[in-house]
Amino acid sequence: MYIKECFYTSKREGESLRMYKFNGLAEDFEQALLNTDRIVASSIFHRYAREVEGLSRIERLVVGSLDRIGEKWEQGLVSLAQVYMSGRICEDLIDEYLPVAHVNRRDSPRIAIAMLIDQHGLGKRIVTSVLRAAGYNVIDFGAGLTVEGIVEKTIESRIEILLISTLMYRSALKVRELRNRFDHAGHPVKIIVGGAPFRLDEGLWERVGADAGSRKASDIFALLEKEVLS
Repeated sequence: MYIKECFYTSKREGESLRMYKFNGLAEDFEQALLNTDRIVASSIFHRYAREVEGLSRIERLVVGSLDRIGEKWEQGLVSLAQVYMSGRICEDLIDEYLPVAHVNRRDSPRIAIAMLIDQHGLGKRIVTSVLRAAGYNVIDFGAGLTVEGIVEKTIESRIEILLISTLMYRSALKVRELRNRFDHAGHPVKIIVGGAPFRLDEGLWERVGADAGSRKASDIFALLEKEVLS
């Protein structure tokens, strides 16, 4: 009994130590991103990649860091430029990592992301970065698009899952018009929405006719899996 208790105690201590080391590494990686220090960020990333196996561990580092940076922007603690550059650095690091790790891009439905009316692309940038970091192919339609523009691009590109990011409440309400246009055109696209209005009003995504709503970037993986399998 004593030996068994010692084993579990040792195991818990080992897990705690690994978590402590990871948290410290993640903090250093996040700070390097915020400092736009590609050299330090790359050094931390590649050191961690050599120590772990599997893309899921890499996702944990990258997605977690981008998510926290996004939250800090919402709190007014970091600038938009820091968020943008953090995403760019992470995308570059993942693009370097995937061929080396012999990890192929995921076989997935055709996915696109767009800003509806709004020009501010923070949320879209973070989601695009984390999805590409996870191996998904994502078509970026850009920002400031009208309902008509998004419908045209979606049908033309044969998109199956459309991710819409909004900042303003009036833009979020336009998703209902977007859904109606797709229904009228007979294009069976699934719409996943995200952004400030949907975080503040948890039921808004249903009222505007979306298939799902994301409160933060890391939610997108579970939502995509659900929509793909449903």
